[in-house]
Amino acid sequence: MLEVKATSKYLRTSAQKAGLVLALIRGKKAADALSILHFTKKSVARDIEKTLRSAIANAVNVADKNQKRRLDEDDLVVKAAYANQGPSQKRVRPAPMGRAYQTIKRSAHLTVHVAERE
Repeated sequence: MLEVKATSKYLRTSAQKAGLVLALIRGKKAADALSILHFTKKSVARDIEKTLRSAIANAVNVADKNQKRRLDEDDLVVKAAYANQGPSQKRVRPAPMGRAYQTIKRSAHLTVHVAERE
């Protein structure tokens, strides 16, 4: 049973927003997940699609190199997809009467696991 992962780090979105889109593809076939991400209107869907394509390429490469066999994207399933919180940048925004408001710019780390369909 082949299981491979791909990770994208320091994406400029919150982990909560990325998690909403990742929930759409979890457990789906890789080809179906790519089409879902292609037509999802959230901006983080492009980054998730890029990470999923990387995981698929990793799986094909591992199967070809180590196990000496061909693997197609139709044989793969998204086994796990999750977003962890990355470092936050704290910025200061001017506010009325000489005050300052703090703005937190969040980042996320995406991880997508693909495995062979049983």
